[in-house]
Amino acid sequence: MNSIQLIRNATIVNEGKSFVGSVVIDGKHIRAVYSDNQTIEISEPYTEIDATGLFLFPGVIDDQVHFRDPGLTHKGDLYTESKAAVAGGITSFFEMPNTKPQATIIDLLEDKYQAASQKSFANYSFLMGVTNDNFDELMKLNPRNVAGVKMFMGSSTGNMLVDNEKTLHKVFSELPLLIVTHCEDETTIKQNIAHYKDLLGDDIPVEYHPLIRNAEACYKSSSFAVELATKYNSRLHVFHLSSAKEMSLFSSDIKLKDKRITSEVCVHHLWFSDADYATYGNRIKWNPAIKSESDRLALIDAVNSGKIDVIATDHAPHLLSEKEGSCLTAASGGPLVQHSLVAMLQLVKQGVFTVEKVVEKMCHAPAELFRIENRGFIRPGYFADLVLVDSNSPWVVSKENILYKCGWSPFEGTKFDAAVSKTWVNGNLVYDNGLFDESVRGERLLFEC
Repeated sequence: MNSIQLIRNATIVNEGKSFVGSVVIDGKHIRAVYSDNQTIEISEPYTEIDATGLFLFPGVIDDQVHFRDPGLTHKGDLYTESKAAVAGGITSFFEMPNTKPQATIIDLLEDKYQAASQKSFANYSFLMGVTNDNFDELMKLNPRNVAGVKMFMGSSTGNMLVDNEKTLHKVFSELPLLIVTHCEDETTIKQNIAHYKDLLGDDIPVEYHPLIRNAEACYKSSSFAVELATKYNSRLHVFHLSSAKEMSLFSSDIKLKDKRITSEVCVHHLWFSDADYATYGNRIKWNPAIKSESDRLALIDAVNSGKIDVIATDHAPHLLSEKEGSCLTAASGGPLVQHSLVAMLQLVKQGVFTVEKVVEKMCHAPAELFRIENRGFIRPGYFADLVLVDSNSPWVVSKENILYKCGWSPFEGTKFDAAVSKTWVNGNLVYDNGLFDESVRGERLLFEC
């Protein structure tokens, strides 16, 4: 393929607008963006892609994935999950530290970057994990090279709970990096477990998961994180909000570029409610738990109002055998990266979101919030991370078309009306209607200081 590519007559969705136009890719970057009434000027040989009737978005930036590499690669790895990601229109991801070994020192973090440079179809960054005793290591991080640090203020897969109050205050008061948190109050959860064990014994059904990891547990921890960030003027990003109650902690009156406290919601909390446990069981068991329909609707309202800044996946694959058991023993988490964009576009078709809002929350906002250098927008000079979507190409998720290493999806049997047609990463057409370019790899994300 020529280094010059012309994507012609796409419906470009970018920066709050949708218009018919064309994009010229020159090597890794976007050379020019044309509206349909402008004359396209290219003097060199080029490859043309006719995108008539198709949407062209900036590539999705997923700020929370667990690709299980290293140490848990029977569930997924950087190769398989990034391959699924680009098939779903994701061109960049932030991977979490709760692997084996946990990424809590710089050498182990850099090992993950080295592995990604050899395996990943998409661009990548890795968050370093906060522990009760690794503050000195955190202070060595270069803010140009890392997105921030991840702090578990509630236990989840990997047992990385930070519960030392002295450590919490020190991190929020002294660390000059973005602090990303998982917020669930451990004491509340333990009390709820004890209560339901008394009522039901050890074999607690999954329907009780949102009662054990309830809205109060989320609010208590999230409000404490917001309190610390407010006290010390820290940069805080709270992952996977799941309850209506938490919405009072976040603002829609401040522009994203000026916010010090931001938030994320995940696809599963926007799609499923507690009524779905009867159908899907442990397949939709996540931490934080999927809660009530009123919580789901409150999250949708918060996305539309601007209280919630980012939509992501918390992609966290497990084998189906690991998802078996009771509420207390089944693994929490599930795979989503291949289906997150098309799921949100299905909500667009239902009138829940506009397509511009989906692009804002999945493409623009992660780039702006994390200050990713030259990505997340369709602009001349930016990296050509792009996704072409056919909004009228119905398909059904099945075992035959699932790309996750774990081999299943909570969306199995779901019909989506939109399909990802092509995905470019750094100007390379890595995914083309079911075919992958195995010869190229993504790049390490860099951040504006």
